Amino acid sequence: MEDTKKTELFENTPIPRAVMTLAVPTVLSSLVMVLYNLADTYFVGMLNDPIQNAAVTLAAPVLLAFNAVNNLFGVGSSSMMSRAMGRRDYETVYRSSAFGFYCAVFSGILFSLLCAVFQQPLLNLLGVSSETSGATAAYLKWTVLWGATPAILNVVMAYLVRAEGSALHASVGTMSGCLLNIVLDPVFVLPWGLNMGAEGAGLATFLSNCVACIYFFVLLFVKRGKTYVCIRPRMFSLKKEIVTGVCGVGIPASIQNLLNVTGMTVLNNFTSGFGSDAVAAMGISQKINTVPMNISMGLSQGIMPLISYNYGSRNVPRMKKTLFFALKIALTFILVVAAGYYVFAPQLVGMFMAQDTIIAYGTRFLRGFCLGLPFLCMDFMAVGVFQATGKGREAFLFAILRKIVLEIPALFILNTLFPLYGLAYAQFTAEIILAAAAVMVLARIFRNLEKEMSGGNTLHS
Repeated sequence: MEDTKKTELFENTPIPRAVMTLAVPTVLSSLVMVLYNLADTYFVGMLNDPIQNAAVTLAAPVLLAFNAVNNLFGVGSSSMMSRAMGRRDYETVYRSSAFGFYCAVFSGILFSLLCAVFQQPLLNLLGVSSETSGATAAYLKWTVLWGATPAILNVVMAYLVRAEGSALHASVGTMSGCLLNIVLDPVFVLPWGLNMGAEGAGLATFLSNCVACIYFFVLLFVKRGKTYVCIRPRMFSLKKEIVTGVCGVGIPASIQNLLNVTGMTVLNNFTSGFGSDAVAAMGISQKINTVPMNISMGLSQGIMPLISYNYGSRNVPRMKKTLFFALKIALTFILVVAAGYYVFAPQLVGMFMAQDTIIAYGTRFLRGFCLGLPFLCMDFMAVGVFQATGKGREAFLFAILRKIVLEIPALFILNTLFPLYGLAYAQFTAEIILAAAAVMVLARIFRNLEKEMSGGNTLHS
């Protein structure tokens, strides 16, 4: 099956329009997802109970760990699908999507079982104290023990749908769950509703992820025969080329997120030594900082199908134009946001918890975090290109550099030199070096591609 409308988008639509078609829905869904992530912090913060807010912050690494599975099967399968579409290899497209879908289901079930069996060691690892243990466990009950499979599956299915160019449907599916979560949070969390605190936020998250999954199942049923996304069991395959193609991109992306979890856990453990107010302030600052981060990531993910497809069809000039156009938009936006965050940090933190101590902590934290945003944006774009073109080795090296070599050691050093406040500058320190490395590696990749094409095939215009 060949969909000429999708082919036209990938091959002939002017770059600005093609990028906007794919990236705008993805960025919007990222924004809604940020609001969804902020919703738990915001509505739990309205209780003015640092323990309940700390519970959401302490549980965050576990929810971030879902992204390791999302990236393994979502990024890996979608990259494989788009590259195969560029080669007109539709059998690989179908098998890649089926592989990603069923592996996501299995991983979600396994995740829940492992967290149920090892719950107490997990809580200890997260850095809970005797006062935050109960609230954190209650939040994890709904988001992980019951909610791992729908949380993982709805994100992976969005990746699969986006891979064929249906960015709008992917975003609507994601946003349907996010918006429902925002509506349900106050009902389940606040005293005028069910008054469940952090546990209520977890229940709202579980229900919203289930709704998002239902949307995608309905979409695939309605579009049956007209979509490249295939979830028929008989198309599930463990053929070497499918497994290695998906995992070659997915494993480095997964490791990157596991290292993000490790970094967040180290950060939270350092912060927890300064009390629940510091933990709550750190969580609020991190959530605020995720707004521009997710927009950058959304733009990077939005252009991935376009880069993957044109890499598969060896249209190198179109790849470069796509990347440069996206970078110009992203960096302009991020610089403006970073400046705004630095100036208005006290007001932004105060929107979540109106306590002087938390505002004072959070202002210092947010000002440190926002300095790294422009460099982080460059890094996201580079890693997106690595993933889109199947260059798992480069993506893996950047993941190791970011956390193991640079950011985690910086946390130890800066916390020693500037206790607590130095923690907020570790990411900034790491991302300056990574951004410089990203420019050099991208230049080498495009140079090699152009040499390869000039030595064999004719470049597309």
